[in-house]
Amino acid sequence: MLLRFLLTLLISTTVLLPALAQSPTDSAFVRANYVKLDRQITMRDGVKLYTLIYVPKDAATTKPYPFLMQRTPYSAGPYGETTYPKRGPGPSAELSREKYIFVYQDVRGRYMSEGNFEEMTPHISGIIRSDKGLSKKELRKKYARRNTWNEPTDSSKTSGWIRNLSPVGPIDESTDTYDTVEWLLKNVPNNNGRVGITGISYPGFYASAALPNAHPAIKAVSPQAPVTDEFAGDDARHNGAFFLLDNFSFMNEFDAPRKGPVADYPELFAFNPADVYAFFLKLGPVKNANGPAYYNQQSKIWNEYLTHETYDAYWQARNIRPHLNMVRPGSTPPATLVVGGWYDAEDLFGALNTYVTLEQRAGNQNQLVMGPWTHGGWARGDFSRFGDFEFGQNTAKTFRDSVETPFFNFYLKDKGTYSPTEARVFDTGTNQWRTFAQWPPQNTTEQPLYLGSNSGLSTSESTTPARFEYVSDPTKPVPYTDGIWPRRNNAYMIEDQRFAARRPDVLVFQTEPLTADITLAGPISVDLRVALSSTDADFIVKLIDVLPDTAANPKPVAGAKPVTMAGYQRLVRADILRGKFRNSFERPEAFVPGQPTPVAFMLNDALHTFRKGHRLMIQVQSSWFPLVDRNPQTFVNISQAGEADFKKATITLLSEPGNASVIRLPLLR
Repeated sequence: MLLRFLLTLLISTTVLLPALAQSPTDSAFVRANYVKLDRQITMRDGVKLYTLIYVPKDAATTKPYPFLMQRTPYSAGPYGETTYPKRGPGPSAELSREKYIFVYQDVRGRYMSEGNFEEMTPHISGIIRSDKGLSKKELRKKYARRNTWNEPTDSSKTSGWIRNLSPVGPIDESTDTYDTVEWLLKNVPNNNGRVGITGISYPGFYASAALPNAHPAIKAVSPQAPVTDEFAGDDARHNGAFFLLDNFSFMNEFDAPRKGPVADYPELFAFNPADVYAFFLKLGPVKNANGPAYYNQQSKIWNEYLTHETYDAYWQARNIRPHLNMVRPGSTPPATLVVGGWYDAEDLFGALNTYVTLEQRAGNQNQLVMGPWTHGGWARGDFSRFGDFEFGQNTAKTFRDSVETPFFNFYLKDKGTYSPTEARVFDTGTNQWRTFAQWPPQNTTEQPLYLGSNSGLSTSESTTPARFEYVSDPTKPVPYTDGIWPRRNNAYMIEDQRFAARRPDVLVFQTEPLTADITLAGPISVDLRVALSSTDADFIVKLIDVLPDTAANPKPVAGAKPVTMAGYQRLVRADILRGKFRNSFERPEAFVPGQPTPVAFMLNDALHTFRKGHRLMIQVQSSWFPLVDRNPQTFVNISQAGEADFKKATITLLSEPGNASVIRLPLLR
């Protein structure tokens, strides 16, 4: 969602165009094989959504084709029936050659579609099709006892589901998808009556949103890196901590106001820093982003992100998970294929938690694929390495050939055989694909690692009390990555952490070299005991694979700096908790200075084998800048904080008998 595909494929692979994993070509293939139709499809409330349809030219002479659709806020273009895309028209070269009726739609309020755009449009539970034809009076009577949301002036007071009581019933992304499918079936000839939905990132959310009360023709849905819960762990915030770098750059190009349909959106301001760390440090408190040189109160979504600092009705309404139990009740629900990447800096949480929620609620044929990918990396032509590490195979091509293409062919065309594997997951320590009957695997054992004396990690609790202390200074925050970067370094999720380990405001704990391989599979639990000199602080915890001193250097990459792998501190998983949310996202609490306090949260899942001779390392710190905004370390509303609110804080990590700081790993038996 956060970094647009056309700006840089190397940084992100968010889907903006109906073409990805192909060699650069002109539009000859598309023109030779497909007829392009531009249509405006009318929704039940009269709003028209701009839709591009690519119909195989042989559809009239061969057997009918199914639809494969993507709904997007990033432009369905190119627009015009004589203007063809240079690649595509499918989401991959493989699917383009297979031939489907490919459909791309600008969602409500974006680009060439009419209507008003709502960030992560809230779903309206249980009221999708049955209200068609009711008058406003009848609707208001029917829902008189429901909480209603009718575009209030103060969005902080929104407390319910109903966004728009139109004469034809409430409208959301599920109804728009339903109405689009209904129109396609009736108006595009030579279709076989089946529809697939797919999309990466924000389009992945729209794929998820197609599931509640899905149209009966929808047979296969693949939410890929789906934006799912923006406060808990996706694009906007992680455990309440605001992801400043991504959102500042993204909303600048995404959220310019519009008065009606437009072919493109202008940037709100020029943003081309040479060094983002220096830029955001100079910017100061996050409220300065609304100064005349930057947002200047022009971005609705930016203001919403900052206004809603707790997990209030705004964020809760935008969490699609509670509604995924409504996957077409009373009939066979669509098969789902949830896809994510272990190095996805944007929606790792979304992929894992969408899969888990569907498993718990939907009762459908549901599968998970997790590969060694960045955001949408599986859609690249080649993904055989990342950062300083090679995988020994083109993992993206493997996925498309063995999973994605067979999935849609089987459920939409009855073509070939497809044996669903519940979980197909890449082990980032061995570079091997593994399959599991469930995810997380059942055969795991919780292994505690206690943070103990001499900066060690032990599987048993020490009988000797230990205290570890550092000073967190908001004027000199710990960088999230090494070096000087003009924008986000996407490889930070696999990066060597020696640059951080050298700092006095980062605590480092590690084991002795392992005497045998160990594999962790699932989420990682963090349970710290801390004491602060202040009333708030952030806690970043990193799990690291330390390579032995005998590790060989990789093959040199043209134009890249030589890499020393001996002692390399490879990041496996990391995340942040904004301390005031340690007990509740809805009700933040100040720390009592000097009082020992438990701080517990979860790191996202991993499948990683730590090899014999390697070490496990844990790093703990209180800033991750400018990936995450600076915590003033005083209990204030951070979006309104001024310079005077930012204070140094002494952070003490406690490890005492019966009250120890511990990391719990899910070890595969």
